[in-house]
Amino acid sequence: MEIEHFSFGRIRINGKEYDHDVVIERGKISKRKKKPSKAFREEYGHTPLSAREDIPWHCRRLIIGTGAYGSLPVMDEVTQEAAKRNVELVVLPSPQAIDELNREHSDTNAILHVTC
Repeated sequence: MEIEHFSFGRIRINGKEYDHDVVIERGKISKRKKKPSKAFREEYGHTPLSAREDIPWHCRRLIIGTGAYGSLPVMDEVTQEAAKRNVELVVLPSPQAIDELNREHSDTNAILHVTC
C-alpha cells in the first residue's frame, strides 16, 4: 500500500482518489464513519475522533492523521483505549502521519483526516 499524494481535501492511495477521511485496516481502505462522534462536535468546535467510532484496533500501531493543519481533536478516551489494548498510538498532522505510514506500515492501521 502506498499513499501517493495528499492535499487539502484529497488523498490518493494505490492510484485511487478519496475526498473523505479514510480508515486503513490491514491494507483495506474504507470511509471514516464519524457519526458516533458528532455528539461531541459542539464541545470541541470540530467533530473529534472518539472511542465510539469503529477504530481499527487490531494492530500493533495506530497512526492518526489529524488533518492538513492538525486540527482534528483526538479525545482522551482514544488514548486510554490504545493504552489498555497495548497499541502504540501515533498522532500527527496528516502529512507527517502519511510519511510515517509510507515509511513503516507493517502491523499498522491508520485513520487519516483529509481536511483541516
